[in-house]
Amino acid sequence: MIGKKKYRTESDESLMQRLGKHDAAAFEELYERYGKLLYNYFLRMLWKDREKARDFTQDLFARIVQKHELYDPSRSFKTWIYSIANNMCKNEYARQQVRRDAQPTISDHLKTTEKPIEGNDMDRAQFQKDLQSALQTLDEIKRTTFELRFVQEMSITEISQVMQCSEGTVKSRLFYTLKDLNGQLRAYAHLIGALTLLLQTNILS
Repeated sequence: MIGKKKYRTESDESLMQRLGKHDAAAFEELYERYGKLLYNYFLRMLWKDREKARDFTQDLFARIVQKHELYDPSRSFKTWIYSIANNMCKNEYARQQVRRDAQPTISDHLKTTEKPIEGNDMDRAQFQKDLQSALQTLDEIKRTTFELRFVQEMSITEISQVMQCSEGTVKSRLFYTLKDLNGQLRAYAHLIGALTLLLQTNILS
């Protein structure tokens, strides 16, 4: 058996092939690479529920071990595993109405900030908090698109593969997502302007 250092230089796809041969060390390396990323993904997508995020992460990796034969070696492992995670979230949304029930309260909270906040006085921590709240009011598709692009830092092509849509659709979703955020975070207009420029640049790449 090759040493663990060797595994660190192997591609995700190669590790999946080893996993198919019941190589435990290959699984450990994949978990090391993606375990925390996917936990954080589930945490943000599933209402900040830490227990649920842990359960979903464990379930996801259990599926990888149990259903490894479903992986197509010609496909990017990263887009494959995020596709599974995305489908798990969609199934959870279909089972629960928690997010929809919470939206009016979140919207009321955002509307309380009516006075524009000047640059030097802006509480960036509060902006981050309000941004996360605003994201929770978006539909699952827009929120997922934002998460994959700006948190997971996936390319337009990768997102289109994960969400099973065209690259043009991804770009359109990003545009309208920012438009919605602009409307909800008017108090941070000067900062959103910078975010708009960033998004317009990223949409084209």
